[in-house]
Amino acid sequence: MRITIDASSALVRSAGVKSYTYHWLHALRQEARGEDVHAFPLLNDWSRLDHEHSALPLLPTVVRLGLLHSANVFGPSVLDLLLRGTDIFHAGNLVRQTPRRARLTATIHDLTAWIMPEVHRSSTLRADRSFEDRILKRADGLIAVSENTRQDAIRLLGIRPERIQTIHSGVAAAYFDASPGARAKPYVLFVGTVEPRKNLDTLLDAWRSLQPDLREHFDLAIAGPQGWNSAGTMERVRQESTYLGYVPEADMPGLVAGATLFIYPSLYEGFGFPIAQAMAANVPVVCSRTSCLPEIAGDAAAFVDPLSPSEMAAQLTRLLESPQERSRLAQLGRARAECYRWERCARESMSFFRGIAG
Repeated sequence: MRITIDASSALVRSAGVKSYTYHWLHALRQEARGEDVHAFPLLNDWSRLDHEHSALPLLPTVVRLGLLHSANVFGPSVLDLLLRGTDIFHAGNLVRQTPRRARLTATIHDLTAWIMPEVHRSSTLRADRSFEDRILKRADGLIAVSENTRQDAIRLLGIRPERIQTIHSGVAAAYFDASPGARAKPYVLFVGTVEPRKNLDTLLDAWRSLQPDLREHFDLAIAGPQGWNSAGTMERVRQESTYLGYVPEADMPGLVAGATLFIYPSLYEGFGFPIAQAMAANVPVVCSRTSCLPEIAGDAAAFVDPLSPSEMAAQLTRLLESPQERSRLAQLGRARAECYRWERCARESMSFFRGIAG
């Protein structure tokens, strides 16, 4: 059986989807037993994860984006030519056509375009709707990265339950083995793109309300690139926290492992990579009581209403003042993170693909 994974996210600026595809693709190749796992378009040599830039130099990037564009514009005949010999094509949301000679699958990462359209650009909303119409509704089978996302897809997209399977994403091995990076002052860490969905204004309100001695002893460190509609938030982030900007992937495990506490006040997530990574790095987590986050963290995090600065401040205060409680949560989180190994994800995914192939 030949499986081709759409890895075109490697060619553009992308965060969670690019991480998922990169680690999943490599894990699938390790797990494959007699099956061939290829990357589309002509991306079998993808060896470097960079969220801000293409994984390839300019000319190879342009060539591959040209192939993707040709398939999208000229239709299934071009896509079939590029997928020659493929039994299953796993499409991403940059693909606008469906193959005629291969079975079609896809991953649903989240449904914020349907649940919270106000936190997205109009172009993103159009792209997600197109992905639904052209790919999700026609797929032979679908993967949801959490049961919460699966239930959202059944409820909002009308997908039949038997067509969609929950397979939790994984955490890179580097987080399980991470040594804390050196910083001058203890810090509470947030990781993610600075955009409305991440709810950083509420976090900053909560942080500002902490007792002065806590804010004197601990930094609030925010790591991530600037995203859409974030000018006002970015001004506050630079004034009221230690803004680290985009942190290269190789430096992330040490940064996460060095945190006293990890805070994630997001309004909605499909899987929540940052909290799973923090748990793997043995760091206690505070996160929103919304979407998939209780499912992923289980009993290994302190939960808050993401719209309540006072509740967020109370949990931060409680944990920053209690090393024993932080240690307890960190131990629970480290054990919970073992559920999110890429090897397990790849094993379940290969079983999914074999089922689709019959």
